[in-house]
Amino acid sequence: MTKLNIVILAAGRGQRMNSDKPKVLHSLAGRPLLQHVLDTAVQLTTGVTCVVYGHGGEAVPKAMAKYEADFVLQEPQLGTGHAVQRALLHLDDDSFTLVLYGDVPLIQRDTLEKMLLEHQALTLLTIHLDNPAGYGRIVRDSAGNVSCIVEDKDASAEQRAICEVNTGILAVPTHLLGHWLSKLHNENAQGEYYLTDIVGMAVTEGFTVHTVQPANGWEVAGVNNKSQLAELERIWQHEQAQLLLVKGVTLADPARLDVRGKLVCGRDVEIDVGCIFEGDVSLGDGVHVGAYCIIKNTQIGANTYLEPYSHIDQVSIGDSCSIGPYARLRPGSILNNEVHIGNFVEIKNSEIATRSKANHLSYIGDSRIGSRVNIGAGTITCNYDGANKHRTIIEDDVFIGSNTQLVAPLIIGRGATIGAGSTITSDAPEGELTLSRAKQITLPGWQRPRKKSNVT
Repeated sequence: MTKLNIVILAAGRGQRMNSDKPKVLHSLAGRPLLQHVLDTAVQLTTGVTCVVYGHGGEAVPKAMAKYEADFVLQEPQLGTGHAVQRALLHLDDDSFTLVLYGDVPLIQRDTLEKMLLEHQALTLLTIHLDNPAGYGRIVRDSAGNVSCIVEDKDASAEQRAICEVNTGILAVPTHLLGHWLSKLHNENAQGEYYLTDIVGMAVTEGFTVHTVQPANGWEVAGVNNKSQLAELERIWQHEQAQLLLVKGVTLADPARLDVRGKLVCGRDVEIDVGCIFEGDVSLGDGVHVGAYCIIKNTQIGANTYLEPYSHIDQVSIGDSCSIGPYARLRPGSILNNEVHIGNFVEIKNSEIATRSKANHLSYIGDSRIGSRVNIGAGTITCNYDGANKHRTIIEDDVFIGSNTQLVAPLIIGRGATIGAGSTITSDAPEGELTLSRAKQITLPGWQRPRKKSNVT
């Protein structure tokens, strides 16, 4: 089987982005533009993936370091043909090459597979546009065969009236690609080496140029400025919302949803407005997500209810839990079934067993909480001594009174009760009431301070 190389052109400066960041590193749906293309490429390539970069120095290869790709510097930038020439040094002749673009992030695998079905001599991805201004036109002969591509700046008035345009994406045997690239010249309005010139060469040598069209126009939409980036973001989010609706998810308003990663939902899931899902998120059957929740890299069990404005990051939540409103669950936390976490409660790197509750204004960090524990309002685990973190262990059936400070390392024994307002610095025994309070006193004749007058 012929190996498939993928060359991704990502050297453009993106001047109209008005940013010091390389264009291909601007984010869409929570990922850099180039990452979208690479994520599609790794599903297809069986040979070399080559990224041609330029502006931004080493920022591009550094940002994409997790990918097994060859990063090739194009300096200076002398056009798309020159860029592919630079990549060609990394490709075997006995292979097939697909050329993609780092600023065309939403190209779909199915469309690319259509281009690769027969491994023709040269296959172009084209599209018909109502307003083709700025794009290279696909010029066909009287028989309807592709004869060449003419760039917009070099096109005649008659050619500019053509609505079929080149997307820039093409597939070609690598040995033919090298043959045609060696014959490129830069005698054009831009003084650049156009990759599209290989189309005319193929026709001259008797090859038929095949064309494929994408299923969706947005697949080939490029990003040249922040306005286009914002438009593509909304298009993508609309597509994600439609996929969720088809699968039976109830969205209060599909226009007010942001999926910045992968969201998997069970049956009868309901999502209110303004929610953001980042990374890998899974919602079990019957989960309800309240308005303006932010959920990142988290698994949520069936029939769990998230009240509005809760922030969940790298957490595992069991079935039938109640979270929020205004709860914050931080990385490393595990909530088992039927746990209640209430308003303004923060949980960090802690495991909470079944049917335990922390309903108000508490901080639980670096802890292990048993079953059926009740943590009163204003309770905090004092887990940091200024240099090191320490763990708090609260065993089953413990009752922690309000406004309690638990100074770790600490073990609260099974069935213990901690009196409200206590500062606990030593282990508390099982089944006993433990408390620590200073003696209450009254100071006769004490006067509350009064605000000083500004009059002189």
